[in-house]
Amino acid sequence: MFNRLSKLLAAAVLLAAAAPASAALNILACEPEWGALAQELGGDKVSVYDATNAYQDPHHIQAKPSLLARARNADMVVCTGAQLEIGWLPILLQQSGNPKIQPGKPGYFEAARFVRMLEVPTRLDRADGDVHPGGNPHIQTDPRNIALVAAGMAKQLAQADPANAAWYQTRYQDFSGRWQLALARWEKEAAPLRGVAIVVQHKGFPYLEDWLGLKEVATLEPKPGVEPTSTHLAQVLEQLQRQPARLILRAAYNEGRPSEWLAGRAKIPVVVVPFTVGGSEQARDLFGLFDDTVQRLLAAAK
Repeated sequence: MFNRLSKLLAAAVLLAAAAPASAALNILACEPEWGALAQELGGDKVSVYDATNAYQDPHHIQAKPSLLARARNADMVVCTGAQLEIGWLPILLQQSGNPKIQPGKPGYFEAARFVRMLEVPTRLDRADGDVHPGGNPHIQTDPRNIALVAAGMAKQLAQADPANAAWYQTRYQDFSGRWQLALARWEKEAAPLRGVAIVVQHKGFPYLEDWLGLKEVATLEPKPGVEPTSTHLAQVLEQLQRQPARLILRAAYNEGRPSEWLAGRAKIPVVVVPFTVGGSEQARDLFGLFDDTVQRLLAAAK
């Protein structure tokens, strides 16, 4: 019995010695799209936790103790930046006491640094609503931006985890090849959408509009982040009599009553865009996100 126990203990020691010296890189993603991208690039070398989901407004998140615990144990945070998370991420970083994930360190990643920002304001005034100084932060609705962010993220993953640098580069090359093929397919399928006039509930789609050639003619929010009043909705309805639109777009996390009110009176359909990974049953990953977005827009435009 003693000899058997000794052999089992010796085998356990050998297995432990043979195991990898480092565990998976712990990544805290501020939004699901960046968590999905980190998973694509990291595979089994990373462990990803999303701080938010597709049915939450990423502007307004609380730095809860559960998120704080995740931040304390994170090797890397991957976020949009451009002050999208200004109301909660700085608190999380400060209170985490984790030097790895502070701005300027390899463990701190901002996606917005790698793309051309749209809707950069010419003035900063809180009276204008929820305006971001660096430009509109909803960059993930253009798959061309995803490609740019992927290149930057792969390099920073390698900096944060140099032992697996070759792995991240190989994963990036594979993802990039598949993404470019999918991008060409989406653009071909979405060609009929070019020039289609739309109304948006929130100013969350300039990058999608720029990519597909959609034409925004009205916004349901009188100012970014400000809920529409009945008076403003009536003004939008009157505007559509002069300048018709074919679709109303809102994100999965937006409350639906304003867009449904307008749709019933203007006789145009509402398209609930998943906006990020998890925003619909079909949008289970980044490829599904754009598959579903394009198909929803095409179906409504017909």
